[in-house]
Amino acid sequence: MKFCYDVIVVGAGHAGCEAAAAAANMGSQTLLITMDMNKIAQMSCNPAIGGIAKGQIVREIDALGGYTGIVTDQTAIQFRMLNRSKGPAMWSPRSQSDRQKFILAWRKVLENIDNLYLWQDTVKELIIEHGQVTGLITTMNVHFRAKCVVLTNGTFLNGLIHIGRTQISGGRLAEPASMGLSDQLKNLGFTTGRMKTGTPVRIDARSVYFDEMEEQPGDNDFHKFSFLDFQPRPLKQLSCWICYTNPQVHDVLRADLGESPLYNGQIKSIGPRYCPSIETKIVNFADKDRHQLFLEPEGEDSQEYYLNGFSSSLPLQTQLAALQKIPCLRDVQIYRPGYAIEYDYFDPTQLKASLETKLVKGLFFAGQINGTTGYEEAAGQGIIAGINAHQLCHGLHEFVLSRDESYIGVLIDDLINKGVDEPYRMFTSRAEYRILLRQDDADARLTEKSYQIGLARRERYDLWKEKEKEIDELISFCQDYPVKARYINSALEQLQTTPLEQGTRLSSLILRPQLGFEQLKEHIPALKTRMERIPNRQEEIIEAAEIRIKYQGYIERERLQADKIKRLDSIRINGRFDYSQITSLSFEARQKLNRIQPDTLGQASRIPGVSPSDISVLLVLLGR
Repeated sequence: MKFCYDVIVVGAGHAGCEAAAAAANMGSQTLLITMDMNKIAQMSCNPAIGGIAKGQIVREIDALGGYTGIVTDQTAIQFRMLNRSKGPAMWSPRSQSDRQKFILAWRKVLENIDNLYLWQDTVKELIIEHGQVTGLITTMNVHFRAKCVVLTNGTFLNGLIHIGRTQISGGRLAEPASMGLSDQLKNLGFTTGRMKTGTPVRIDARSVYFDEMEEQPGDNDFHKFSFLDFQPRPLKQLSCWICYTNPQVHDVLRADLGESPLYNGQIKSIGPRYCPSIETKIVNFADKDRHQLFLEPEGEDSQEYYLNGFSSSLPLQTQLAALQKIPCLRDVQIYRPGYAIEYDYFDPTQLKASLETKLVKGLFFAGQINGTTGYEEAAGQGIIAGINAHQLCHGLHEFVLSRDESYIGVLIDDLINKGVDEPYRMFTSRAEYRILLRQDDADARLTEKSYQIGLARRERYDLWKEKEKEIDELISFCQDYPVKARYINSALEQLQTTPLEQGTRLSSLILRPQLGFEQLKEHIPALKTRMERIPNRQEEIIEAAEIRIKYQGYIERERLQADKIKRLDSIRINGRFDYSQITSLSFEARQKLNRIQPDTLGQASRIPGVSPSDISVLLVLLGR
């Protein structure tokens, strides 16, 4: 038994698992502490990974050498690529997973990583010496020493569960809260607050009339989360189901709003605006007579289903009475009611871009402790915190992703510069360089960077290089291959697109919205032959090549814009100014810059309240 480590990670949720795996895989002696080793990477809410913008984050974690995508593919019971009717910048993968198999798969991963050890216990206190974390103490009074500690406590810090007027201390239903750490961090000077999240009722499928619902099957194609996985999905693929609330349901809910913790003053914290409870929906959207609900499976062989869209903290009897007004749920049996949970978080503007805290050296925060919501946002922060904890332990440069490199970079940049006034959820609209941050090119953006710091393995790097080579060669073929009008025009008319007046290159045809590789290969034998020569990952490579050809102009324009903005990120200003003394700055800018202490001028420019004229003042003072 060891008691001294390079890195200790507290909490084995999605952030903690990725943080511990990253640090250990890079060579740090790492300890992962969890309350319950049977609930590693527990999916507290919906057992689903990905979705709008979230799926891109999972692809990025995978490209960096993380495991969320791999485990999701191994345990998927439904996969869908969302937003296929829009451009590829908006395509977002989403997968429903088997909740129990997801936990087992993650535990198998963790238990077989060299340098990584697990300990089941609760942490009650950090050991801080001369402004630096040096270890921690558990409730079993075990003292562990470490050079770095990563806190990924999720909803457990002073967690309080609400079901009607019933209040239960806990981080999840039937799991105790973590007490003591929050108070210690407050005493160290950290600014904290309270947030709320919620989860819906769980339903016994044997009591549901599925024939009265709309079926939503998954996709059955080559798309997956991990770029490493070539194999078919191992688990049985299941459908999700759609139903709707109605005025009778709303009447039941409305009649008991006085018992709702959200409306009787019991809950005072802020919940996620983009994932409202059903009681919030009927209040905020009183003109709507129905709301869409998704009944989603929790496991390959389980009767337990999750009612997405019916998050609630109303009393059990109210939830049950309302559900029974939905025709397909008229005889519903439930496993447990929905509930709300309040928990402590810490203002993320107190963090560096590496996710190390500014107040305590060697202490990192990742996940819901930073005011975020969602497994994907947590896991994305976790892998960056784990990487940087390793880097700090070994005297190496911090690893930071910029806004034009990844959604993870957007997420962390938003947190440390803007802070949060509600649980932060990633959306494609938060990224100004969406065309550069597509789900299909995460490995092209991030795998080499990760390989250079020692996280991405050689196998992953070689697969990426092989894939890039095939994409480049296919694009070159299309750019060089001549198409004569007299040979293709009849086909173009069949495909309902304008005939050619003169010859052109194949790539010019692919630029047309109506045309792609699949449409053209039947009319251009050389293209079909070239496509069939691709040895591996044929569909993935063809899709990537087509996207790059069709959107080349947009991609180049966005890259130019990103490069212009990025110049400000190369100008370091940390420690160079006493902002309170620069009277030519606005009062708000002085306050914000003093509080956040940005590392670069680019970071300063993204702080709300710091105007372009304030940036110009700093440029003048820098002699630029």
